[in-house]
Amino acid sequence: MIDLTTTYLGLPLKSPIVASASPLCESLVNIRHLEDAGVGAVVLPSLFEEQLDLESQRVDSDLFRGSESFAESLDYLPDMHTYNLGADGYLELIRKARQRVSIPVIASLNGVSPGGWARYAGLIEQAGADAIELNIYAIITDPNILGADVERNYCDLVRQVKANVSIPVAVKCSHSFSAFANMGKQLDAAGANGLVVFNRFYQPDFDIESLEVVPSLTLSRPQELLLRLHWVAILYGWVRADLAVTGGVHSAQDVLKSMMAGANVAMMTSALLQNGIDHATLVLKDLVCWMEVHEYESIRQMRGSMSQRSVSDPTAFERGNYMRVLSSYVVRHTG
Repeated sequence: MIDLTTTYLGLPLKSPIVASASPLCESLVNIRHLEDAGVGAVVLPSLFEEQLDLESQRVDSDLFRGSESFAESLDYLPDMHTYNLGADGYLELIRKARQRVSIPVIASLNGVSPGGWARYAGLIEQAGADAIELNIYAIITDPNILGADVERNYCDLVRQVKANVSIPVAVKCSHSFSAFANMGKQLDAAGANGLVVFNRFYQPDFDIESLEVVPSLTLSRPQELLLRLHWVAILYGWVRADLAVTGGVHSAQDVLKSMMAGANVAMMTSALLQNGIDHATLVLKDLVCWMEVHEYESIRQMRGSMSQRSVSDPTAFERGNYMRVLSSYVVRHTG
């Protein structure tokens, strides 16, 4: 019998598919449906730092600095009093979810500074969360801030949260670091139990008629998986932290590639939003079918088999492959 079990953040999972943070995981009905569909764990929607610190006059003034001069800037941020479930509602969701399902429930904190994160992480643990995912969404636009300072802030945040909880902590990473392999090792040394590769930054669009900057949200595409596979395959074996792929996971083949690169789990959101929660069941069936045909007995058996350390030509992950890919395209002359 095919064994689909895996572990992530030290937690046993019945399958390698994790439902990552999205509105789907905000409802107890959906969370139970995800469990029935075969998902191994769920990550709750992110609770934002702005929600936690809204009562602080200091943070509140930072958020809305400049709005006195430009009234339209008040629309840049949602109403944090009502956005999502709010801080108290979030804790209640954790409590109820832990009572209703047997799969791990992972809380998500989204922000950029230590602040109240460490304190609230303790409340999340008390509410019953199995783990915490730190979704550090920081776009550094100040040209005077050094990359080394950004890296240090990330690691300081991990240390502070880890000092306040005993449950596992994962970090949802950006791919924008100039030396991500080293950043992965730094986060590992700071105590991160898992690295989630990569955060999808939602960039605004320009409305050229109204001359306004407008929000833009697009669901992931399978092509986005390649960047994730590349870095998980490089990190595998270099860090103790578990690895998760997120972004571009739509099919059984995508899950298989993620495992072979070295991931413990493959996180899925866009495919579930597009196709419904039962899509996870179909993906798992295809996964079992492929493993039977190719005589794999377990997920663990294939993990890391396509990592940089396992393939016969590791330069495929490096500059040599860049030149080979460019030279492989042939321009066809039609006349």
